[in-house]
Amino acid sequence: MSDRPGGIVVVTGTGTDVGKTVVTAALAAVALAGGVRTAVLKPAQTGVGPGDPGDADTVAALVPGVTVRELARYPDPLAPATAARRVGRAPVTPHDAAAAARELAGDHELVLVEGAGGLLVRFDDDGGTLADVAGLLGAPVVVVAAAGLGTLNHTALTVEALHARGLACAGVVVGAWPDTPDLAAQCNLADLPAATGVPLLGALPAGLGAAPPERFGIVACHTLGPSPLRRWQDAGS
Repeated sequence: MSDRPGGIVVVTGTGTDVGKTVVTAALAAVALAGGVRTAVLKPAQTGVGPGDPGDADTVAALVPGVTVRELARYPDPLAPATAARRVGRAPVTPHDAAAAARELAGDHELVLVEGAGGLLVRFDDDGGTLADVAGLLGAPVVVVAAAGLGTLNHTALTVEALHARGLACAGVVVGAWPDTPDLAAQCNLADLPAATGVPLLGALPAGLGAAPPERFGIVACHTLGPSPLRRWQDAGS
């Protein structure tokens, strides 16, 4: 097996505001630090107006040198299907997202596809979801989880939904580890792998998204290690 991660990896969350964008940026930073040509795809951005920075812009600011692409944005902070319908615009379908990811994979060694909200949030009114994108691509999925009480159930449900669809889970990342973790958060570090049956790839410190790029890259590499996706690949081989 190559020392470099490769292909396409989908990043989802157990819900909103769990740190998907920061985790996506951190995985990109680790890959770029290892000399891996990396792109990040945001199929549908919601809750952001024209000219305002979205998640892809956040990744680009945190990780100089990464390629970013956003397919569509809708102003209302809603599920992509609902947000597109409200403004009378065409939604981004799973097939659209998969095609864009494959195109980026033509000249990048790693493509990270960041979803909106959780795994089963609808992209379109036909019921397409990020799980369908991963299925079309045959891509493993990284699950971003919260640190505290309740995360075991939410994360286990997400991983179970992946497995029920025949999709591989590359592991879990805690998106925002608090400065002073409570008892539940501390116990969850050990309990998440047991509850989900997949590796815990790391826990990023809360507030990391506000760090300057150089500091962000250093912390990402220190926290996730030199090749978090390789560790998952090794575990499955």
